Amino acid sequence: MEDKATKKDKKDALKAMKAQLEECENNLAKEKDDYIRLMAEFENFRRRSAAERLELINTASEKIILELLPVIDDCERAMKALGESSDSAAAKEGTELIYNKLMAVLKAKGLKMIEAADKPFDTEFMEAVAQFPAQSEEQKGKVFDVVQNGYMLGEKVIRYAKVVVAQ
Repeated sequence: MEDKATKKDKKDALKAMKAQLEECENNLAKEKDDYIRLMAEFENFRRRSAAERLELINTASEKIILELLPVIDDCERAMKALGESSDSAAAKEGTELIYNKLMAVLKAKGLKMIEAADKPFDTEFMEAVAQFPAQSEEQKGKVFDVVQNGYMLGEKVIRYAKVVVAQ
């Protein structure tokens, strides 16, 4: 009888150990799942932080460039006025030099001028400030004159081109 009692005790102990092993395996699977989720969450956080940092840098440069756009406009107006006058070739050359250097620096930072002259009117990049009667059918819907140049920083429009559209 003792033999049957010890066998039963051993079976009970074996069942208890199996239950304990199963519980440990379940706990291990849960901890592993939690670890994998935590690592995925951390990776997402890292990517999001890098993207936010890059966006912050772009936003900061965008603000500075937006403040410099009126200076570019003034340079363009000065070059146009100097080009129409016959005096002071040195002033014209100096203004062009300053303008070209400024544009080279801004282009290196990702600034692109929106080409609008003689192009079809596109509301994604242009703002119509006036309409002008078209001389011919092929001019209809095209930009007749650019009042103020538009600019893009990377793929984002930071200032729309102000144009006169032929109708």
